[in-house]
Amino acid sequence: MIEYEGRVFRPPSEAYSLIVQVTIGCSHNRCTFCDMYKEKQFRVRPLDEIQRDLDEGRRLYRRVERIFLADGDALMCRTEHMAAILRYIRQLFPECQRVTSYGSPGSILVKTQQELDLLHELGLEMIYLGVESGSDEVLRRVNKGETAAEILHAGLMVKQAGMKLSVTAIAGLGSLELSEEHAIETAAILSRMKPDYIGLLTLLFELETPLMRDWREGRFHLMEPIEIAQETLVLLEHIDAEGSVFRANHASNYVDLRGTLNRDRAAMCQKLRRALDGTIGFKSEAFRAR
Repeated sequence: MIEYEGRVFRPPSEAYSLIVQVTIGCSHNRCTFCDMYKEKQFRVRPLDEIQRDLDEGRRLYRRVERIFLADGDALMCRTEHMAAILRYIRQLFPECQRVTSYGSPGSILVKTQQELDLLHELGLEMIYLGVESGSDEVLRRVNKGETAAEILHAGLMVKQAGMKLSVTAIAGLGSLELSEEHAIETAAILSRMKPDYIGLLTLLFELETPLMRDWREGRFHLMEPIEIAQETLVLLEHIDAEGSVFRANHASNYVDLRGTLNRDRAAMCQKLRRALDGTIGFKSEAFRAR
């Protein structure tokens, strides 16, 4: 069977992909809001181990159209290593239509533009990038590890390489104190990046994290549904990302939103206003989960 170390994390759109670990864990793994990969020590898997997993995938499945390269930071491996993996996939799965991976800002920025260009030529079609916030103060407080300018540069490098870019941001991450700044600055970075896909999650505590401890000890305010709706409305009112597919329909969200910017922005804003005036209800806490 294909080996997998620890808990499996993958984007919702990769539910039916063959998932193969290229790296174990996350190279940064110090964001205060995140409980992913905490049981893992980051490392790059040897090429022969990855090839064995791909061989097993070929044995198990007659047709593999999508492959997701895990864990949280597959791009952190050397370009030559990733290139060898992509060449092996092309040889073993000629029917594969899409290879994707998470890419932290740091793992993108250690690559040259020419290296990213090469990886796209070899079949890496899309990168999932966690933006989280466009506010430098929010990013500093949650120990993201990069500035907004660095995250923007990483996203633009991915697009310059010809890959699709799917990003996430987190409503409520700045707490009530920085809510407006978080919304406006996140809208600004997304407007400049213009990703193919934007996923807006809502901050949610499940397993123990430093930010969860701050909340329990009164140092962080976990925003209420009405506050999240107001913040999301501000973000949508300020964003200009023509053609970006916008989704806030994750299990963590209080109000499900979906549309394409800028075409559907007014309709999504209207839905938020209806939630704010009580015309429609917020999702119950019992149904919110990662």
